[in-house]
Amino acid sequence: MPARATDARRAAVLGSPIAHSLSPVLHRAAYEGLGLADWSYDRFEIDEEGLPAFFDGLGPDWAGLSLTMPLKRAVIPLLDEISDTAASVEAVNTVVLTEDGRRTGDNTDIPGMVAALREHGIERVESAAILGAGATASSALAALARVCTGEVVAYVRSEARAAEMRQWGERLGVEVRTAHWSDAEHALRAPLVIATTPTGTTDALATAVPERPATLFDVLYDPWPTALAARWSMAGGAVVSGLDLLVHQAVLQVEQMTGRAPVPLDAMRRAGEKALAER
Repeated sequence: MPARATDARRAAVLGSPIAHSLSPVLHRAAYEGLGLADWSYDRFEIDEEGLPAFFDGLGPDWAGLSLTMPLKRAVIPLLDEISDTAASVEAVNTVVLTEDGRRTGDNTDIPGMVAALREHGIERVESAAILGAGATASSALAALARVCTGEVVAYVRSEARAAEMRQWGERLGVEVRTAHWSDAEHALRAPLVIATTPTGTTDALATAVPERPATLFDVLYDPWPTALAARWSMAGGAVVSGLDLLVHQAVLQVEQMTGRAPVPLDAMRRAGEKALAER
């Protein structure tokens, strides 16, 4: 079980690069709201090679870790167990550390995506489109398995990526059809579009936003808004941002690491917005 609120506990986010991470801002805001004055949350620049040594150095004061790229798969062999959600996409972004030394991995990106969509009134859609085919795209497919009742079209650049997305679809029980990135403007007509690509990748699609767009979920948050998100909003479409995702998945991390609920989501979001505005 997590330590008592009076115990000094540590948590951190690991990854490479990591300097841009908003996780410390969000988690510290949560600790403040929960009255966990003795808890601390830091960031560490760690790559796959350095991860085992970092784990070896963790003491009993550590409560949990958040993981970003490139560690979400590399961490799995270092854990005692992982949740079914994490196993479904072979990716762990949350590690809970107990005082007896047990290490449990989970993936809060997937339920975080679902929660972010629900916050914006998206409970069910008949079809959806995904822009991109990286690690975030597989989490998006897992989220759509809980939200989308029909076909998901993934727009990708190579047949190898297309094959991967179809395999993920089979594994997750999602009907996936793939299309080439050159036809990505067709994605924008879907009831739900999830953009999972790096900064700048979707900028050229901004001019193709339809007259009456539905919902765009853009997983980026810095810089924000993206060109696509800005044009989408101007056209009257609903936009779910990467900050929405980041906050919702962080809420779940805090719950698991501290054993406390409810976690102050609004305070975490305000802290994140303030930090982004100051960059």
